[in-house]
Amino acid sequence: MTRLSVVLFSVCLGLAIACGPSRVPEKFHQKLVILGFDGLDPRLVQKWMDEGKLPNMQKLAKQGGLHRLETTHSPESPTAWASFATGVNAGKHNIYDFLIRDTKTYMPDLGMVHREPPRFILNYIPIAAPKLTSIRGGTSFWVTAGRAGVRSSVLTVPVTFPPEDVPNGELLSGLPLPDIRGTMGTFSYYGTDLSRYEEGDTEMGGLLKRLVFDGDNAQTELVGPPNPIIRQQLRDARATPHPTDVDKTRIAELEAREFVRLPITIYWNKAGKSATIDLGDSTVHLQEGEWSKWINLDFTINLLVRVHGMAQLYLIRAGQELQLYISPVNWKPDNPPAAMSAPASLSADLYERLGAYRTLGWAEATWPLNEDRLDEKAFMDDLYRAFDDRAQVILQRLDSQQWDLLVGVIESTDRVQHMMWRLIDPTHPMYDKALAAKFGDSIERVYRRCDEFVGEVMSRIDATTPILIVSDHGFHSFRESVNLNTWLVQEGFMTLQGQAPGEKKLRDLFGGGGQFWENVDWSRTKAYAMGLGQIYLNLQGREGHGIVAPGAESRAVQEAIAQKLLTLADPKTGARIVDAVYKSEDIYTGPFVGNAAELQVGLAEGYRVSWQTALGGAPEGIIYPNMKKWSGDHGAYDYKSTPGTLISSRPIDASFASIMDLAPTVLKYFGLPIPSDIDGKPLF
Repeated sequence: MTRLSVVLFSVCLGLAIACGPSRVPEKFHQKLVILGFDGLDPRLVQKWMDEGKLPNMQKLAKQGGLHRLETTHSPESPTAWASFATGVNAGKHNIYDFLIRDTKTYMPDLGMVHREPPRFILNYIPIAAPKLTSIRGGTSFWVTAGRAGVRSSVLTVPVTFPPEDVPNGELLSGLPLPDIRGTMGTFSYYGTDLSRYEEGDTEMGGLLKRLVFDGDNAQTELVGPPNPIIRQQLRDARATPHPTDVDKTRIAELEAREFVRLPITIYWNKAGKSATIDLGDSTVHLQEGEWSKWINLDFTINLLVRVHGMAQLYLIRAGQELQLYISPVNWKPDNPPAAMSAPASLSADLYERLGAYRTLGWAEATWPLNEDRLDEKAFMDDLYRAFDDRAQVILQRLDSQQWDLLVGVIESTDRVQHMMWRLIDPTHPMYDKALAAKFGDSIERVYRRCDEFVGEVMSRIDATTPILIVSDHGFHSFRESVNLNTWLVQEGFMTLQGQAPGEKKLRDLFGGGGQFWENVDWSRTKAYAMGLGQIYLNLQGREGHGIVAPGAESRAVQEAIAQKLLTLADPKTGARIVDAVYKSEDIYTGPFVGNAAELQVGLAEGYRVSWQTALGGAPEGIIYPNMKKWSGDHGAYDYKSTPGTLISSRPIDASFASIMDLAPTVLKYFGLPIPSDIDGKPLF
């Protein structure tokens, strides 16, 4: 039976196919396993190896070696994993940051995927599915190897959504596979402790709802995917050049109906510190501090179109206050709104074998912890489940024996360091001695969990099969936030006009309405910052209101910004804030260099681009303490000081290794020619 499904980011028409992946004849006798742990830091690996806490990694390192693995400009996961997959620099694969911008409007958008919306006739009947296209260039080594007959199993590697067909192989998508709303992960928080003024969107993607009880029950709703029909009407209405009051009323009416919602009824047993939640077709009873199993959720667009998802509920408190958390609504693997694997049947086959597993690319609950809606214990409980979900998928496919090359990535190492670094750095402004006593070993425990997983993999494969453990970058303490746009204003490279806007949120970027740079005077602005350390020139002929002439003037502006940044010092300590500034023409080559920012800033230990700069804002002050729980980072740091980790069970032939070297290493291992455009070199 065909099922039609539509959803914001990846609204797609298609068939949910229930058959499993077909077997491919074996052509190669050699095997190779690559395990990726996002953000695995070589300094911490060495420390805990020396202390005997990572015995399986230690065993592999003794057979081959432990090496620092040079990362990319900038040391961000999408950029680095794209270079891992293709063996080339970002100028050849086009992934520079999580964000891209429209050069004509200056509006930012999530990078990695280009989306064309679906089309309907009579505002009801779908006539064209949306088109999803990865903006990543280059060719993945598993595709090149697959064309030669290598059977590959590629599992939750970042920058693999939408999934690409792998000749003679299979692929399960990872980041940026979205939630049902098309975002990186929108959580929902319901609380009697919220005031009406706190309701709404959080800075980094949460929805807050105030609960008002009538006796022992309260009515609220779960905001689901956008209705693509309403969204199309909204796009058309907002395109009106000079909207009248009638137009504005129409826009407001459409905005009120933009998202499909499910009613929620909560019955509160205050004496028993429990609650019963009716959501969709499910009734869930939870005690205080209890997580639910995955529950299925169906969102009806119209009689022809439904969207299927699944979520988990967590009852935070049910005593004096009631606080309820609902996870981002994940795609349902056996009936996703668009293909999330290749072949499309793979995700459903895994669901049949393993049960529910999280599909969201950003699988861990970093945002609710950062917004103080979950505590450290709940975050770690959820993170362990995310780790286990990824691990069980990798082990299931490992056991299938239908591969010559297996590549699997787990990202929980990255997320735990983002959120818990403050508890291993006593100099961090968010260091808490009491919390450190309880959770200060959280990062170590996840590293040890990785080691146990490595041991499990080793026990299931032949001892002659090489294993490579890879991470895309290392980590730093994020103690101070740096407002690059504010600095550009102070130095005369950007000009603001009128009243400064309020704090930016993800909703401002991706909500579809209004202007993001509303207070920038582009006629007097030479440069602007966006993303993690990228500075773009307001270039004539490229930007919509560009004023900087290409050529000599462009080079002069770049040089002036770079030289001034290198003198930027912390006014409190005098410490240098910027270690290096890189010009795109010096670090990138390839067909996509024109999409790169002119300058990539490499910040020093302790300093990271502020969230508001990443979102394009220019708040007051250049440097201020990072008072968020998101306390460790890698993006916007100097790539030279942020290497990843390489552990090889086989000795490598080089004293220096780059993340771009993995692709040619795999191809050479299988006896295949290395394409001439690859920038990396084989390691054995």
